Amino acid sequence: MINSSVRFVLASLFFIISNATLVAQESEWVSLFDGKTMDGWEKVGNEKSVWEVKDGSLSGSGPASMLVNITGPYKNFRYRAEVKISDGGNSGMYFRTTRKPGFSDGYEAQIDSTHTDPIRTGSIYGMCHVYKQHVKPDTWFKYEIEVRDDVWRGREMTRIKVIIDGNELYEYLDFDKTFKEGHFAFQHHDPGSFVSIRKVEVQPLP
Repeated sequence: MINSSVRFVLASLFFIISNATLVAQESEWVSLFDGKTMDGWEKVGNEKSVWEVKDGSLSGSGPASMLVNITGPYKNFRYRAEVKISDGGNSGMYFRTTRKPGFSDGYEAQIDSTHTDPIRTGSIYGMCHVYKQHVKPDTWFKYEIEVRDDVWRGREMTRIKVIIDGNELYEYLDFDKTFKEGHFAFQHHDPGSFVSIRKVEVQPLP
């Protein structure tokens, strides 16, 4: 029979190991953009659209297109980037999208502060809409998404957390599990929009 002292030691060891594992997991962010080149990224869409590295960030302008990260596919993960959208601009941070995506392929975390489309930054487009302006135009902000397949009350679903500048807006439960896995991408919506992206990172989850 295990006495109370032994149980205490075992519990303490479990606590230490669990926390060490958590710290290790939290440090395993992988950069997807080196801040200098387009390595690992590919434009999809209108050939006249422009994606370039400008002042240490990915910059999108011109006609509509997508910029796709060629690594992956990814399924469960935390994903984050720093983003800036122009006044009147519209963009999107895509996840679990296809290798050659159109605008309706994959989940889209909307990037929109003042565009005529009233669906603002923080929305999962077509699924959960936010109409309040959380981010001013021409202002850098941190966009973070946590995605994992899970079970809630006996039902399988995809759990999506949306976080802006460290503040969790909500957790969306997609019981249709609409998109199973895929790549990351950024949308350039229209010629009047200018989007900038930097510090793009992913942390794969079990």
